[in-house]
Amino acid sequence: MDGLRFAFGTLTVLPARITRWDRDAARAGMLCAPLAGLIVGMCAAAAGGVALFLGAGPLLAAVLTAAVPALLTRGLHLDGLADTADGLGSGKPAEDALRIMKQSDIGPFGVITLLFVLLAQVAALSRLYAEGWAYGTVAAVLSATVARLALTLASREGVPAARPEGLGAIVAATVPVRSAALTTGLVVVVCALAGALFSPYEALRHALAALAALGVSELLLRRCVRRFGGVTGDVFGAVAETAATVAVVALTLG
Repeated sequence: MDGLRFAFGTLTVLPARITRWDRDAARAGMLCAPLAGLIVGMCAAAAGGVALFLGAGPLLAAVLTAAVPALLTRGLHLDGLADTADGLGSGKPAEDALRIMKQSDIGPFGVITLLFVLLAQVAALSRLYAEGWAYGTVAAVLSATVARLALTLASREGVPAARPEGLGAIVAATVPVRSAALTTGLVVVVCALAGALFSPYEALRHALAALAALGVSELLLRRCVRRFGGVTGDVFGAVAETAATVAVVALTLG
C-alpha cells in the first residue's frame, strides 16, 4: 500500500496520501507506476469516448484524450519534457544545463518540443479514433501505461541521480534490474492481449508499439544520463511523455 500511495501521490493528482517518503517506498512506487498509468489512461479514454458519443468527432475526442493525462499530472510531465529539451538544447556544461532546467520559465527548445509532441499525440489519436472507438480507447490506455512503465525502467539500478535532492534523487537506482525486466514483460504481454481483442496481427502490433516506445524513451534516458550525469524529475517527465507519444504514433503505422 505504501508503494501504491507513493505511485499515485507522485504521478497523479488523485487523492493518495503518501505515508512514507524513503527509498523503499520509492522502489515499490516505481514498480506500481504502470498501475497509475493504467488509471490515467482509462480516464483519458473515457473522456474521448464521451466526446465521440456526443458527436464531437475524432479530432476533438483526441484533444480531450491528450488533455486528461496533462490534467491528472498537473502538467508535470509536459513541464519536465520542456525543461529537459531546454537543458539538452542549451549546449552548456552539465551544471549550467541543470540550472537552466530548474528555472521556472520555458525556453525556445521547450516550446518547440511541447508543440510538436502534443501535435503528434492529437494527430495519432485522431487517426485511431477515426478507425473506431475501440482503437482509440486501447491506444489511450496503452500509451499512458507504457509511459509510466518507462519511469519504472528509468528508476532501475545503475541509473544515477543528477542531483542529491528532489524526486529524481529519491527514486533513482531503486528498482532492481530483474524486477524492472519482469514488470516490463508483464506490461508488454498485457498490451499484446489488448491488441488481440481485434486480431492476432493487432496483438503483435500493440506489443511492438509498446517496445518501440520503451526503446525510444531508453535512448532519451541514456542521452540525459550522459549529458547531465544522471536523472532528475524533469528527465522522468520527458521520458514518460516520449514513451506516450511514440506509443500512439507507432499504433498508426502498419
